[in-house]
Amino acid sequence: MANATQRPGQSKEQTKLIAQGIEKGIDQYKKQQKAKAREKDKLRKKEERQTATECAEQIPPKSEVRYRTPWLPWTLLLITWAGIGVYALGFGG
Repeated sequence: MANATQRPGQSKEQTKLIAQGIEKGIDQYKKQQKAKAREKDKLRKKEERQTATECAEQIPPKSEVRYRTPWLPWTLLLITWAGIGVYALGFGG
């Protein structure tokens, strides 16, 4: 790259120094980009953790499980037994 920008009358040492400067600049640029990427990643992870904790806070804690005995099956059972009893008393005796 330094050879492409070489000017007439420029010595090899000057071209070499320019090439080293370009390499140094590229390395510095890469380091900056890595640092920016790390910061973005940290922010993204922090936001993910915050949303996860917010979701966890919104979910109510498990309450005690109480089983309610449904009244309909028991009522039907009692009516059936009463019907069987009336039938047995009326036709059995």
